[in-house]
Amino acid sequence: MIEVKNLKKVYKMNKENLVMALNDISFTAQTKEMVAIIGSSGSGKSTLLNILGGLDRIYEGQVIVDNKDIKDYNPNIYRRFKVGTIFQQFNLISALNVLENVLLPLKFGQQLAGKEAEDRAKYLLDKVGLSDRLKHKPNELSGGQMQRVAIARALIARPEILLADEPTGNLDSVNGKEIMHLLFELNAEENMTMFLVTHDLHLAEGIDRKLFLRDGKLVDNI
Repeated sequence: MIEVKNLKKVYKMNKENLVMALNDISFTAQTKEMVAIIGSSGSGKSTLLNILGGLDRIYEGQVIVDNKDIKDYNPNIYRRFKVGTIFQQFNLISALNVLENVLLPLKFGQQLAGKEAEDRAKYLLDKVGLSDRLKHKPNELSGGQMQRVAIARALIARPEILLADEPTGNLDSVNGKEIMHLLFELNAEENMTMFLVTHDLHLAEGIDRKLFLRDGKLVDNI
């Protein structure tokens, strides 16, 4: 279970100008739950995502994962193995092929190695429909295919939490729907909690749990 308690984040623009990015946010999320975080630009979505992902450690309040404050985890272990992130921009390495891109996060840890790691990568690439593209480079793929590679990469270390940051933002509507369907399937099969960050209410259709953010606060709707 993930528990967020009284989360506050203030940005100091200068000595006289403070911006309350998150204002006393509290919620819980269960294992296998899919949660949509919805809000317009400036609502606090990215700040919340950065904190959940362990990228921002300067805030008030607590984020509890597996009954442990995330500040008590080794930050490298937490970011590499507890959390996986899917970005809007794909962030694939152009010099590496599809299989190498998916395996890349494991180069920095010992959770999986050798044949076990490669088998895991090939299994995920088969799940995302790219088993015939293992040796292709990113520039030989479509946008939808690159996002599928990014999804497989985010899951390679079996994270407990998956953060999807506007995962269909650079895709057309057809590819966007396919990616969303894939995320629903993988969320159930991989036994993880998923947070989908978006400004688009239509993208969150089918997700039972929705958190609406406005001006750093949780609200009933937007």
